[in-house]
Amino acid sequence: MDSAKKDGWQPRLKAGNKPVYLRIADAIGDDILAGRLTVGERLPPLRDLAALLHLNYATVSRAYNEAQRRGLIYSRVGQGSFVCQPGRPSRRSASAARAVDMTMNLPPESQDPLLRERMQAGLRALGPDLQPLMRYQEFGGSAEDKEAAVAWLQRRPLRVDEDRVLVCPGVQSALLAVLSSLARPGDVVLCESLTYPGLRAIAGQLGIRLVGLPLDDDGFDPDALARLCAEHHPKALYCNPVLLNPAAVTLSEERRHRVAQIARKHNLPIIEDDAYGMLPSHRPPPLAELVPELTYYLCGFSKSLGAGLRVAYLALPSARARSRIAMTLRATTVMASPITAALASCWVQDGTADLALSLTRQESQARQGLLAGILGNADYRSHPEAFHAWLKMPPAWSRVAFAARLRAQNINVVVSDAFAVNGKPPEAVRLCLGGPASRQDLAQALHLIGDALEQPGAASAGFF
Repeated sequence: MDSAKKDGWQPRLKAGNKPVYLRIADAIGDDILAGRLTVGERLPPLRDLAALLHLNYATVSRAYNEAQRRGLIYSRVGQGSFVCQPGRPSRRSASAARAVDMTMNLPPESQDPLLRERMQAGLRALGPDLQPLMRYQEFGGSAEDKEAAVAWLQRRPLRVDEDRVLVCPGVQSALLAVLSSLARPGDVVLCESLTYPGLRAIAGQLGIRLVGLPLDDDGFDPDALARLCAEHHPKALYCNPVLLNPAAVTLSEERRHRVAQIARKHNLPIIEDDAYGMLPSHRPPPLAELVPELTYYLCGFSKSLGAGLRVAYLALPSARARSRIAMTLRATTVMASPITAALASCWVQDGTADLALSLTRQESQARQGLLAGILGNADYRSHPEAFHAWLKMPPAWSRVAFAARLRAQNINVVVSDAFAVNGKPPEAVRLCLGGPASRQDLAQALHLIGDALEQPGAASAGFF
């Protein structure tokens, strides 16, 4: 393949039937043996080499991955790819084949040294009081834990008394307790037509029938809510009204007031899963503030501090509802871990949780910038402070074929089937921007996704 000579190395590709990416990897190996590439020499950036050889980014990326797999080169985050010493396998070669996971919707991990020091300081602060925390504790959280819960919910802002709060071992356990308290097998619960897969799993276990509400850019439709209330007499409405997982829409303030009116008219309990409620700097008021007497409000730390903390706060409509839900939670979970609850309380009270949330927003904004810069022409929906995006397929692609194409390139995404409640799932996939370890990993994955979107012919070519 002839191309104008530029400064730096370029591969001498042999003729033959091998795929181009393999011939590039072969050329790297040949030039190392011939001395044309020396140990430690930096290879051209992927996009530069793609332009030089008149190839797409995906092909060159695949060639470099193959060269890493053979132990010919290694990569350094933010610096590029370099030639290995002959006979010494690259330390990156094993990880090069590791998939980029864009399936788990977790916040991007901050490397900020101040945050790390403050989190470690919180762990050290538990040391003198660790032994008491190893014992059974009062159910629903200690006085300090409930005080921290009230303080954290005020950041939303949501005003709630301590006698209406339970400290739970994660949102999922609280959601199970609330649903099992409100509905019986065969009962209907309303939710968005695209919803959290954890709700679908719990509903399946309890024999609850989910009925989906249509969505648009302003969230679910209140007129449909009123109609379905009259038609099905549902036992509850479940919603994820801020940055809905997966569609990344937020229920507008105007619609929230209408939903509150409809809920009061039908005496409809609302389960408000506000998993992403703290992320946007500007957000409408929670439903629990507009209709507190009917709302079961859930807020965890999985989307701000990290899923491993497994602490959530459940604000209930009344002290009576708190007692009823507490009985169910106690039967299924005994109690939230006193150690993790105390750690969460420490981080809330000393500002570490606020710092973590601020850094999550900043990193999410940076990753959204990459998304907009690389996939700006694609049909997707997201938010400047979110860490997931809803990518709609161009006409020639199906969601299943597209996900299979990405899997062949070691990128994993979730197709819409995981979220669809009723009807045919839309042709879309969810991209989780927080899963890739670094911005460089994310950028490389997004470039490959962009290249796949531009090559729809592969969807029916029988390769994947």
